[in-house]
Amino acid sequence: MNFWETMTGSDLTREWKAFEVRAEVLPADYRAAWEQVKVNVYPHSNFTGRNLTPILDGVLGLLEETAADGLSVHEVLGDDIGGFCAALTGGEGARSYRDRWREQLNRNVAKKLGRLGG
Repeated sequence: MNFWETMTGSDLTREWKAFEVRAEVLPADYRAAWEQVKVNVYPHSNFTGRNLTPILDGVLGLLEETAADGLSVHEVLGDDIGGFCAALTGGEGARSYRDRWREQLNRNVAKKLGRLGG
């Protein structure tokens, strides 16, 4: 990955397109689970989403292997895909990008108010 790819995000675009190509060959129930995984994991991304690519690559690999073995998606991920994703991203209550931004905003406002009040 070179500097230009990092700045423009073209490397991420290429990786996400490759994920989707891989997911297209999965059985329908696996593709539906893949969509749910993406939705549930996305709130835990950083600003660019780079931290998600290894997680999603691993999940997609798991789905590919288990689909080839003939297992049902419920045997692999269970009935609670949101819980599965929460465990992948650091457990229930893991901080999302919104939480980090909220904390940063609160710190900045507190600093400004401290300057005005003192």
